[in-house]
Order: sequence, then structure tokens, then C-alpha cells
Amino acid sequence: MPAWTVRTLLGGALLAAAAVALSGGTLPGDLGYLAVYLALCAGAWWAVVRRRRRADRAPWVALALAQTAWLVGDAVSLGWWWAAGSAAPLGVPDAAWLAGYAAMGAGLVLMVRRRAPGRLRGAVLDMLTLTCALGIAAGWLVAPWPADPAHGPLGLILSHAAYPLADLLLAAGVLLLVLSPGARGAPTRLLLAAAGARLLADLGYVALPQLLGRAAGHSMDGLVLLGNALLVAAALHPAAAELTTDHPPRGTLHPARVVFLGLALVTGPATAVTLQPGTTGARVALLAATLATAGFVLARFLLAVREQERTERQLAHLAAHDALTGLANRRTFTERLEQVLRAARGALVCYVDLDGFKAVNDGDGHEAGDAVLVAVADRLRAAVRSGDLVARLGGDEFAVLCPGAVPLAEATALADRLLAELARPVPYGGDELRVGASIGVAMADARPRGADPRMLLRAADHAMYEAKRLGRGRWVLAGTSRAG
Repeated sequence: MPAWTVRTLLGGALLAAAAVALSGGTLPGDLGYLAVYLALCAGAWWAVVRRRRRADRAPWVALALAQTAWLVGDAVSLGWWWAAGSAAPLGVPDAAWLAGYAAMGAGLVLMVRRRAPGRLRGAVLDMLTLTCALGIAAGWLVAPWPADPAHGPLGLILSHAAYPLADLLLAAGVLLLVLSPGARGAPTRLLLAAAGARLLADLGYVALPQLLGRAAGHSMDGLVLLGNALLVAAALHPAAAELTTDHPPRGTLHPARVVFLGLALVTGPATAVTLQPGTTGARVALLAATLATAGFVLARFLLAVREQERTERQLAHLAAHDALTGLANRRTFTERLEQVLRAARGALVCYVDLDGFKAVNDGDGHEAGDAVLVAVADRLRAAVRSGDLVARLGGDEFAVLCPGAVPLAEATALADRLLAELARPVPYGGDELRVGASIGVAMADARPRGADPRMLLRAADHAMYEAKRLGRGRWVLAGTSRAG
């Protein structure tokens, strides 16, 4: 769906939400509310149908079921009110409403599992920490609101247990989505805003009737519609695939996460300090000490994590690169070649072996040999494109990988350029060291199933040996009689 259609949907829903908020509690207002709600449910199911792959539909089915369940609960509640002149019996619409929360939470979990399969341990632990803190805060907020004695034990369970728990589970799903790896584009922001609107509306349904009277709760109906419109907009957004696409981990602990974990850490103590008896000054002093202690602990924790991340990055770099030249090593080169060929993009491989390096290494010493290898690495890097990969395979053997289907003329021009660069003398200790190179060139066209990376590298290796056999200081194209 084009982006302008999503904006039109949001604009229309915003107007409808405003109209419903102003006319809530009247028959025309309630009918308009149900009509817009029905249209949004149809949009949610259309988002499911338009998914081409069935495997991608499950999260969107859950979210569409959530909206449908909430609509059923609202329709039963409003219909009973206008038909019988009284509120629906407890449990009749509540079953549908609570089922909607369960479906919404399931949809968020399914999305997260697709966004970061097998990499959710840290996100889950952080989510549980923050959810427990929210539970403490929610208990503090909900407890003062009295239950209606006319509703009996079931009313107490629904108002002080079932619905707060449902909101808490929905908040847990939102936190898990926020804390898990993945893109943070417009669809993700729309979905988070939709869940946030639902949670805010639920808070309004509880607080406004207590503060302003029963009729005030109808003003939240418009916010419910807006939240559902945001959800449908996320489902129909052109980039909605980001919500169910596997994303690589970022590998860095964001400071904002530490801040939120710190707030969760002090929620319980702060609540206890605030509610305990005593003078105001004593409570403020104890609360300040609690916050300061938590801040120092978290600062130390963040420093330790940063040091560990820095060490892990250094070890990862050493494992993937040659220590002397800084080039990629053989393992990294092979993995990158496999990725390129798996994507059926085609590739050009130049296998470079130095001529005369042994004489320099034996005659002028290993330090001179190292200077030559470093100079060769710098010249190879400078001679290729920014997206190409240069690697030291071992000893005096190097390789160049150019992803994509490279024309033959460009391949031979690259080989000539590499020969010219490596033939230039290497300054060393006031003298000049001279080496040359023999290069084997192998090419793979873009094919539906790609090519075998081992065969391609072996072909380039054999072509390099053919170049040496023909007299060195030249290149040979694998599988042909072309040489330069």
C-alpha cells in the first residue's frame, strides 16, 4: 500500500476519533463508533489477506483477532445498554475484551520471535525487569480505586486483577518489541503508538469516571479508534515487513536501556519509602539516598559492559583479520565469497601470489619481508572499489573479491592495474625492494543458484599457477587461454 494511503487512513481515523470523542454516550455517536471500528477491523483482516506468504501471516492474524474481539465486546456492551437500558452483565463482554488482550500480546510475541530468533534472552530479562516495576506501580495506582459493591466478587476480580493484568501483559509485549533487535522504522513506531494508545485509553476508562463521573469514560472511545487505526496503518505500511524480518544484533548496550533498568530497580524501594510513615524530610532524604545508590551501581555496570564490548570487538577483529596487514584473513574471505554467491550476484576473484618475495625475505630479512607485505596490502586496497574485499590468504598469497557480475574488460583492466601497482619498488631503509606478482582471475556470473565458492577459488588458484608457468609477472583468466 502506498504511503499516501496510510496517511489518508490515519487522517480519516483521527477525524472519526475526534467526532466519537465529542459525541460519545449518544446513540448516533455509539453507532458511528461501531461503524468506524468495523471498517478498521476490515482493514486489519485485509492486511492479513494481502500477505503473500502464509508463514508471515500469523502475527497479523493475532492482531486482527485482537481488534475483532474488542469490537465484539464493545458491540455487546453498547447493544445491551441501548436495548435494555442497563449495563451488560459482568463477564458477557469482558470475555471478548480480555481475549483481545491475549491475542494482541500473542501477536507482539510472534513478531519479536521473527525479528530476533534465538537472540531474545537479554531482551526477555530486561522486559521482565521492567514489567515487574510496572506491576508495582500499577498496584499502587489501582489500589486506591474502590470497587463497586453492586458488582460483587466478580467485579472486584475484573477491575482489580483481570484488566490490570491484561494491560500489564500488553505492556510486556510492547517492551519486548522495543528491547529486541530490529529495525525502528515507521511501521514499528506506528505499532508501538497503537499499543500505547490502548494502554492510555484503559487508564482513562479507570480514572476519568472516578474523577469526572461515569459519562467521562466515553471520551476514551476516540483514543481507542485512533489506536486501532495506527495498528492498521502499521499492517498496511509498505515497509511492514520490518516487523517480522530477522535483523542482526546491534551488539551495543544503549544507555537508555540502562536508564530504564535503573528506574525499574528503584521502583520498589521508592514506592516503599514514599508510603512509609515518618516526616516528609526523612522520606525525601531516604529516597534521594536510594536513587543515588542505584545510579552509582548502574554507572559501574555500564562501564563494565562497555569494557566487555570493547574487548569482544577487538577479539572479533583479530579473529577475522590478518595481524600484520590488517586485511581480511582466509576464513573471512571464504565466508564473504559464499555470501555473495549465495545471493546469486556473481563475483570476480583475483588470486595474487608475489614473485621474488622469498629472495627479499631471505636476503634482506624478515622485517624487510614484512614491509613488502604491508606495502602490497596498502596497494591492493587502493586499487579496488570501496565495496570490494582484499584478503591475505597466507604467506605471500593475497586475494581480491569483487562482488557482482564484472564485465570481462573491467576484470582484465583490474588485473593489469594490480600488476602495475605491485611491480613498483617498495622503499625500505634508504633502499628499494622489488617484487612482482602472478595473478589468476576467475569469474562467476549471476545465476539463480549461484556457484561453488571452493571451485571458484580453486580455479583462480590454478590460473595463478598457470601465470607463473608462463613466465610470471602476468595474469591468466581461468578456463580460457587469455593472459596478460
